[in-house]
Amino acid sequence: METWDFGATVRRWRDRVAPDAVGLPVGGRRRAAGLRREELAGLAGISVDYLTRLEQGRATSPSEQVVEALARALRLADAERDHLFRLAGLAVPGPGVIPTRVTASVQRLLDRLAGTPVVIYDAAWNLIAANGPYDALMGATSALTGNARNAVWRNLFELGEHRARQTAEEHEEQVAGLVADLRMTAARFPDDTRLRKLILELRAASPRFVELWETATTPPPTERSRHKIIDHPTIGAIGVDCDTLVVVGDELRIMVYTAEPGTDDAERLALATVLGTQALVG
Repeated sequence: METWDFGATVRRWRDRVAPDAVGLPVGGRRRAAGLRREELAGLAGISVDYLTRLEQGRATSPSEQVVEALARALRLADAERDHLFRLAGLAVPGPGVIPTRVTASVQRLLDRLAGTPVVIYDAAWNLIAANGPYDALMGATSALTGNARNAVWRNLFELGEHRARQTAEEHEEQVAGLVADLRMTAARFPDDTRLRKLILELRAASPRFVELWETATTPPPTERSRHKIIDHPTIGAIGVDCDTLVVVGDELRIMVYTAEPGTDDAERLALATVLGTQALVG
C-alpha cells in the first residue's frame, strides 16, 4: 500500500473524533470536523510538523510507537488499529511482544481521571502516555525522547526535572525495584526485540545496572500508596500519594497522583494542575 494511504486514513479518522470524546473543550469556531491537527499531535505526543508530514505523505516509515500512539489518540477499535499498522508497513504486534495498547476499558478509566495527574507505562517501563495534569505537576513528558522515555533508564541516569524529593536510600530502592521488575518482564517476553535492545544498551551504559541485574530478585513488596513531596517550580512543595495500578492482562502500569481532600496539599495540587495545564496549552 502507498504511504499516502496511511496519512489519508489518519486524516479521515481524525475528522470523525469529537473533541469532547477525548476530553478536549469544544468552545469557539472549529473549521475541523473533528480533532484539529495540533490536538491529535498533542494527544499522541508527537510534533504538529511531523503529523502534518505524515498526513501529507511526506514522512514515511512511522515507528511502532508513533502508530500505537496515533491509534490510542484516535480511539481506534482493535481491527482499525491493526489496519493502521499494516498501512504503515509494520507487522501487527503479536503475543510475544510487550503490549502497549490502551484498551477501551482502560481508556474509559483514564477519562474519568481527566483532572487527576496520571502517567501510563508498559511492562518494560516505557512511557506510553501522560495526561495534562501529570505534565503540569511533574514536567512535560513530550520533551522526553528515545531511552529517556524509559523509567529504568531515566532513574539510573537521573534524567529529567526530578521534582519528587528522594533520599539516596529511597532512590536506590526505587532503581533496584525497577530493575528487578524489568528482569521479570524479560523472562515473560524473551522474544521482544525492543526489550532486548533496551537491556543491551542499559548493560553497556551502566555498570550499576549490570550489578543490579545480576543480583535481582523478586521486587520487594511496597506499600499500596507511596507518599511523595513534589517540589513544583511555581507552587512549591506539594504532598501527594502516588499509587501504581497494574492492569494485569494488558501489562500496563498506571501511576495516579492524589492529595487528601480538604488539605493544603489538595489545594496546591489543584492550583498546580490548573496553572500548568494552561501553560502547556498556551
